[in-house]
Amino acid sequence: MHFSSCLCALLVALVYQVSGMDTVIGLYGETIEVPCNNGAPKPKDLFMTKWKYDDGDLLTQLKDQDASVIATDKYKDRVSMAENSSLLIAAATLKDEKTFTCMVVAGADISEYPVKLLIHKAPTGVEITALATELEIGKPTQLGQCSTSDANPAASITWFKNKKPLVADGKGIIISSNVKVDEVTGLTTTSSTLQYTAEKGDTAALFTCGALNTLSPPVSFTVTYPTERISLHVISKGPLMEGANVTLKCKADGNPPPTSFNFHILGKVVKVENSDSYTVTDVTRESTGEYKCSIIDNAKMEDSKNITINYLDMSLSPSGKVMKSFGEGLALTLQTHASGELKVSWTKDNGKLDSSPTFDKLTYSDSGKYEVVVTMGALIKKASFELVVEAEEAVRLLAGVPVIRRVAKQRGEDGQHKADESPYVNGKITHKLTIVPTVNLTVVCTVSNELGQDTRTINVSTLFEEVRMDKQDSSDEGDTTKLVVGVIVGLLLATVVVGLAYWLYMKKSKQGSWKTGEKEDGSTEESKKLEEKIEEKLEENSQKVEV
Repeated sequence: MHFSSCLCALLVALVYQVSGMDTVIGLYGETIEVPCNNGAPKPKDLFMTKWKYDDGDLLTQLKDQDASVIATDKYKDRVSMAENSSLLIAAATLKDEKTFTCMVVAGADISEYPVKLLIHKAPTGVEITALATELEIGKPTQLGQCSTSDANPAASITWFKNKKPLVADGKGIIISSNVKVDEVTGLTTTSSTLQYTAEKGDTAALFTCGALNTLSPPVSFTVTYPTERISLHVISKGPLMEGANVTLKCKADGNPPPTSFNFHILGKVVKVENSDSYTVTDVTRESTGEYKCSIIDNAKMEDSKNITINYLDMSLSPSGKVMKSFGEGLALTLQTHASGELKVSWTKDNGKLDSSPTFDKLTYSDSGKYEVVVTMGALIKKASFELVVEAEEAVRLLAGVPVIRRVAKQRGEDGQHKADESPYVNGKITHKLTIVPTVNLTVVCTVSNELGQDTRTINVSTLFEEVRMDKQDSSDEGDTTKLVVGVIVGLLLATVVVGLAYWLYMKKSKQGSWKTGEKEDGSTEESKKLEEKIEEKLEENSQKVEV
């Protein structure tokens, strides 16, 4: 009786205190720690700590003793008490979402600290299914369905375009969501459907959807729209000039773009299928004009370009090697025809000239290689000639250089090919060549010695008609008509000694005066001496010029 009275007195003396409710969020499948008194230190006069919930007690612990599990239900093997009196619940499920109370008996006070436990679970993954095959501009289309499963609470799905969230506006963007709960686990599956009206700029757009911190892999769509505009592009390697190939490319802004076009080539229509290009090969200046392209099923949708083919024509007279005598004139003609402005430059022996050369009266210093360069943008054309200014014939003879005095032709007496050469007499030699021509010929005669050479040509005709007339007039002549080409070579000064001696004389008397650019018009004292010396030598050798 005495013990009962004391226990009753103790219980009567205890004061109940209930604190406000705290909330703890635990992760699905993990061990959850539910703090007692929000983790405050144990009171010094602690007598007992007990955890309970609405359906019964879980476990209790007296001071300085181990905790004892008193639960007999599903928590029997899942609960324990931490050193700081927190409740530990292993393998948390959604059924653990309850209010757990920590009761602390200390001294004469009994305090209870209720804690509301919530269980969260992140979705297992996010994916987009039921994708649209393509999007058409201006037409609302179900883009796809985004879904995520095994979540608690139910996941909220957000759609993104190029990493920016899409907000439903009830017009171009319509989003509808649905949530299903698993009857066994209580976890939810959320799905969201996006209906989207595409714009032209969505061709390369990337769409994703996400829940919490999880995003789906990005997806893109083919956005189709009709062609509204086409453009013609001219493609060429380098400048547009004669001989080049020019490719015309027709681009359309539709998607998918047209595959066939009409190309209008200077009034001629060329139909091209399964390609957007057409190449005009080996263009000429006549190719300059207007070019167009259009869509086959809509001729009004077209574009055009004016194309100019650049050209540059040039001719220079004379050309090649030009032999002229001292004091003669030389006419120089440069003709150009081009599609644009030209630049002309001259060089002599690779040295730049300030202006076009003129040759009214040639001097020895005019000798050299002349080149003209005509440019128009990237087009460049060149031409050249080599000018050789020689001494007069008498000077050449005096120097011992052989000179052909005359090349003549006449009818031969027999029809045999042969060549005759006369003896060398008084500085002359005559060479005769008999030929029977069957086609028109050009006969070239060249004479040379150690000091130089001379060349002349003569044209020879077949004379077949003339032969037939001769046969009708004279039956006695049975030989085929032949032609004798006679070459009279005048070696007026055949002896090298005389020519060489006078060359040395000329060199000595003119030493220091033969310079580039010096005018030698035959009026100097040396020129007069040269003329007198020539006359003397001509008289001595009786070498008169034959006509």
